[in-house]
Amino acid sequence: MPMASGNSWYLIGPLVAVGLVALLGAVFWRMGLYWTFAHEDGTDRYADGLAIFADPDDYGLLCPAAVTDDADLAEEIQRLLGEAGIRATQAVARDGRTAVLVFAEEVEEARRLVGGSPAL
Repeated sequence: MPMASGNSWYLIGPLVAVGLVALLGAVFWRMGLYWTFAHEDGTDRYADGLAIFADPDDYGLLCPAAVTDDADLAEEIQRLLGEAGIRATQAVARDGRTAVLVFAEEVEEARRLVGGSPAL
């Protein structure tokens, strides 16, 4: 049974909807997934995660009191600083080394406490 030419308007709505979804999909693909791909030079610009700080060794308000390759030694240094009343935390760099971090106003005292340590 042939369709009357006046009844073909019901196809316009679904075609517009499919076209709009395709357009939005292309926009979201470009905005979202495009930025996660590698640079033209082959490097991944987000390999370090979120770039909160400009310098990868910038810890904001914290300063490294000691840096070591041994995670157990970093735990011991953090415990020693805690016993002395100095708040400390740790950060692991991409090369696997662990930095024991303290606030800037306590860094000199912390370094004196761990000065005999092979971590520095």
